[in-house]
Amino acid sequence: MANYLFTYHGGGVPETEEEGAKVLAAWEAWMGSLGSALVNPGNPVGPSASIATDGATAPSHDGDTVTGYSIVTATDLDAAVALAMGCPIRDDGGWIEVGEIVPM
Repeated sequence: MANYLFTYHGGGVPETEEEGAKVLAAWEAWMGSLGSALVNPGNPVGPSASIATDGATAPSHDGDTVTGYSIVTATDLDAAVALAMGCPIRDDGGWIEVGEIVPM
């Protein structure tokens, strides 16, 4: 078994309290469905900046901005991708990057 980083990108911001409650419930249901595979539910990520090799900084580009992360355990990359498929961010225009965490 290995740990995998789910990096969330994009997605929308709920416009109403009711919409926010529905989004939160969807995330809680999905994370609950991961069971013991969920190592760390992670957190949302706020505003970010990109830093170039020369040290110049700029706000991260919309759509490519990291908006959160989680850590799961799975037998291999395909199994981790299967776990990510149910993530509600995909219903809101966002996407997920799945990568194995390499022990050092």
